[in-house]
Amino acid sequence: EGDRATLKKCYDELAPFLENKELASRIRYWRGFARWRDGINAGNESVDPGEMEKLFLAGADEFKAALVADPHFVDAKVGIISCLGHVVYFHRNEKELAQEMVKPIFALAGEAKAAAPDNPRLIWVMGPILFYTPPEKGGGFDKVIENNERGVAICSHLKPPRDKLEPSWGEPELLMSLAYEYMTKNPPDFEKAEKYARDALVIVPFWH
Repeated sequence: EGDRATLKKCYDELAPFLENKELASRIRYWRGFARWRDGINAGNESVDPGEMEKLFLAGADEFKAALVADPHFVDAKVGIISCLGHVVYFHRNEKELAQEMVKPIFALAGEAKAAAPDNPRLIWVMGPILFYTPPEKGGGFDKVIENNERGVAICSHLKPPRDKLEPSWGEPELLMSLAYEYMTKNPPDFEKAEKYARDALVIVPFWH
């Protein structure tokens, strides 16, 4: 919904559960999710990049804490990859710094892909990485589309987890990304773009 105020509220309301050892990794994950999505939504508003960077770094810290609590929690790695990726983007013109900053991202991406290559959320966050990877190294715009369409196909076979604290999102994000990609490719394919956008809105009618 692009509701940043509610994301902040949810982040704060999870604080009392941080000492629950049984739930610690998932509580940390959803606090990280709230900061992560707050940062992404801030990009649709006139928000200072410094504020967005703080949100992404705070999200990464929560995901790291989730990973400490559960070292096998791939979705925590997914969150770290994306949060740090956004921070790298803010420093994209500082070449040496950016090169150092991407090292842990690639390391985590390799670990996550080895553990859960069909995780839709991992597939979604791999999109920007593929976009900035040269075609001769296996990246490029067409590879992003191929990646996201594979993610959508995987989602069609998945069943929702029994535990509501387990992440199950990803399909609408992949669909909306594809809508944008088909709209902006050269030449654009508006028919496919609209189909993917409408498919996303079937799942999340209030998408901002």
